[in-house]
Amino acid sequence: RKPKITASRKLLLKSLMLAKAKEEWEQEIVDKQSEKERYLSERITPLHTSGLSLSQLQDLCRELHEKVEIVDEERYDIEAKCNHNTREIKDLKIKVLDLRGKFKRPPLRRVRVSADAMLRALLGSKHKVSMDLRANLKSVKKEDTEKERPVEVGDWRKNVEAMSGMEGRKKMFDAAKSPTGQ
Repeated sequence: RKPKITASRKLLLKSLMLAKAKEEWEQEIVDKQSEKERYLSERITPLHTSGLSLSQLQDLCRELHEKVEIVDEERYDIEAKCNHNTREIKDLKIKVLDLRGKFKRPPLRRVRVSADAMLRALLGSKHKVSMDLRANLKSVKKEDTEKERPVEVGDWRKNVEAMSGMEGRKKMFDAAKSPTGQ
């Protein structure tokens, strides 16, 4: 199946879109700067300190300090609201993730790795360690285990009659205890 648009056409369109986005971004920066200058010129009046006496200058400083305190209080309030909102957003994101449920785990494949390969992976390729895990195991002979339990073959009806009732259960319990040698 052929794509509907060629690679060169796709590249051309992508470059045109990036150029347009760059132009709009630069225009947005210029607009923000002019808006900031306009806002500051409205809010801040130029200070005329020439020809003022000492007491008038002190009054002007007091007024400016009061305005700074008011602005600082507003800034603190806005900052506290912003921090509260960001904490609330984090909590809501966590709740959304919890509501979505558990993350789907990918199916894991079984990998057979020998003990030597595992040690090489852990210790690095510098260390050449060979470990025989079966060397220290206790060896058990099958013949010894079969000789310990003698097999009794008898009439099963006699066995059932002998084991019926509480005495029979006691005999079974004692019989189970005796071969182990306790």
